[in-house]
Amino acid sequence: MCALGGAGPQTRAHVAEADAAARALKRPRAVAADPVDSLKFDTPQPQPGGQAREYWLQAESFFWDPVQTGRDEWMKMPIPGKRKFRALGYRLYSTGFAQPQGPVQMGGPTLTGEVGDTIVVHVRNGDEHFGQAITFHPHGVRYTPDYDGTYLGQFTRAGGFIAPGEEFTYTFECTPDSVGVWPYHDHGPNHSVNIARGLFGALIVREKGAAAPDVEEVLVLHQLPPQITGVRRVFQCINGRAFAGNTPTIRSKAGQDVAIHVIGGDSMFHTFHVHGHRWKSPEGFIDCPTVGPNEVITARWREDNPGRWLYHCHVFTHQDAGMAGWYLVTP
Repeated sequence: MCALGGAGPQTRAHVAEADAAARALKRPRAVAADPVDSLKFDTPQPQPGGQAREYWLQAESFFWDPVQTGRDEWMKMPIPGKRKFRALGYRLYSTGFAQPQGPVQMGGPTLTGEVGDTIVVHVRNGDEHFGQAITFHPHGVRYTPDYDGTYLGQFTRAGGFIAPGEEFTYTFECTPDSVGVWPYHDHGPNHSVNIARGLFGALIVREKGAAAPDVEEVLVLHQLPPQITGVRRVFQCINGRAFAGNTPTIRSKAGQDVAIHVIGGDSMFHTFHVHGHRWKSPEGFIDCPTVGPNEVITARWREDNPGRWLYHCHVFTHQDAGMAGWYLVTP
């Protein structure tokens, strides 16, 4: 539900109302209603042997086509009609926001760290269209309330409101219990709408000195509904793209260590299935686990089965509306 939109963004009119409310909102004056509201916190520092890993991310609006080829390569069918809409994403920049490091797109860059490190994220609200505050909120890592990145109304702290044109620097700790793959997303006053527009991404924390897999992909499963896009259909997406040939094509070679991290990126439940493959979980070998909202599963195996394989959500209405892609394995 939208924090400002009352009943939630169920229609285009509801989204417009939520946007208007968010644009009109000013930074709240902090109220100390409880002793915890007056607590002061130091900025965390890396542990001995660790380092500060810095990232510069700018929130920007842009036009996005979830079916950039105009067709479903799997079924060899065109996807006609209007598809482009105005999205919102975190774009990676070089040090000091000097230069963009690639195009802005749905799903921000994957951030990485090791146990003992801090992850320092400089976030600038560079959006010039929607005109509302945004934030950056991670899962899995340790942080103080100042770096929670959450709008809390009258209890909002420093990182919970980045107005257009403003910047804020977050610092997160990679503790031993942070090892894993975690989502991050906007948690500002209009977060449910802006997450649906594309303000999301992932971070990976590894054990100290642990090697990354030979092939590593993050896939966010989510829908683009009409109230967000203005398009008269739902696109079931993977990283903002729908239908094979548009969604990420994953490539590997026989013998490689392959890890595919799958995040539930909306309020739906999805599943994840890769043809010709299965992998070990705490419950045993599986090939079609469920992924709930902001849940993460990792499919990992040593590749031994060359060929063209399909991966997809096995909720058939999601699969048929675009949540499928290619996995290509060479000998």
